[in-house]
Amino acid sequence: MSTLSTDKTILLVEDNPKDVELTLRAFRKSNISNRVVVARDGVEALDYLFARGAHADRPASELPQLVLLDLKLPKLDGLEVLRAVRQDERTKLVPVVILTSSLEEQDLMRGYALGANSYVRKPIDFVQFAEAVKQLGLYWLVTNQAPPPGGKA
Repeated sequence: MSTLSTDKTILLVEDNPKDVELTLRAFRKSNISNRVVVARDGVEALDYLFARGAHADRPASELPQLVLLDLKLPKLDGLEVLRAVRQDERTKLVPVVILTSSLEEQDLMRGYALGANSYVRKPIDFVQFAEAVKQLGLYWLVTNQAPPPGGKA
């Protein structure tokens, strides 16, 4: 399998170091070599997306191709991050996939109500997890036609 384009950045919003490593390992195993930026809490995720705080030097126009968003985050939970992303003109079209271990139906319903593009429960087994991450990467980075940068709805 050929390596996916590295010019498409993935923002992984995940506070669990083991899940971060599993996700990165799954990407490598699937030959997905895109740049992955890891935000370990909701505030850091929004700082990256809006090019502020520690990420103020990042060009605000260079948005990630995909956001993989955990729900249970410190400082600001994933649903609040999603709400902020969807309310801002600059980021409202960025694909956001909720990638969580939450089994709460209310999380699923609220995630879609707030504009999530997809909701994926993290499998416990690494082989299944790696396959899920591979499929997410292939779909959102290769198959899906994303809006142009700065595109208006």
